[in-house]
Amino acid sequence: MKLKDITNIIEKWSPLDQAESFDNVGLLVGSANSKVEKALITIDTTEDVIDEAIKQKCDLIITFHPIIFSELKQVTENTYVERIVKKAIKNNINIYAIHTNLDNNPKGVNYKISKRLSLKNTSILLKKDDKNIGMGMIGELTKELNEIEFFEFLKNKMNIKHIKHSPFLGKKIKKIAVLGGSGSFAIEEAINKKADCYVTSDLKYHDYFKAEKKILLADIGHYESEHFTKQLILDFFIEKIPKFACIISKTNTNPVNHF
Repeated sequence: MKLKDITNIIEKWSPLDQAESFDNVGLLVGSANSKVEKALITIDTTEDVIDEAIKQKCDLIITFHPIIFSELKQVTENTYVERIVKKAIKNNINIYAIHTNLDNNPKGVNYKISKRLSLKNTSILLKKDDKNIGMGMIGELTKELNEIEFFEFLKNKMNIKHIKHSPFLGKKIKKIAVLGGSGSFAIEEAINKKADCYVTSDLKYHDYFKAEKKILLADIGHYESEHFTKQLILDFFIEKIPKFACIISKTNTNPVNHF
């Protein structure tokens, strides 16, 4: 297939104009007219991912986080971004990013999280321009849990070992707001919509004060909140382009480690 035939299908699912203005989505490296035979799906494009693509004979990488985010003024070997782009070009590997346009998709990143947590009666947390798209989701657990029970449930369903959180409130947990990736900007909206717990990532020290004893904030880690997105993208390809070879990267691209 030609790459443009594949990206046209992707962009009907998650249009590029639904991405945030700061983002850099779409075809980042390669040619829309190039013939592609196999795709590798990843959260991040690292040098190890490029090596994996070469080994697996993949000529397309579908990445969630864009490898080129800010202006790229040269392609040398001075930075990891330049090395990755150079290596991709050298090995005829196209790189396509689908990021905040998938965050804003009502069946995108946060829909996948809500499904992992079996939330019901779900709706978009922060709607965008009065449309049925936007960041985050809010819904209800199938049964009420205490805070410890919910955190054990959360760790199990999201396959995580650590949760940073605001002080426990001694309240039952039923209504859950979720937002994959950096989500401090939606704390107030989660409170306004009377969520008992807000599951997100990248909360800073002062963000935890915003809970104001009204909500339990749970920071599960950036990569950890989004890593099931790979399966989400694969499921889309299986449904829409079943004859196109597509695999999930086995490379762990999470740059954050815990000792």
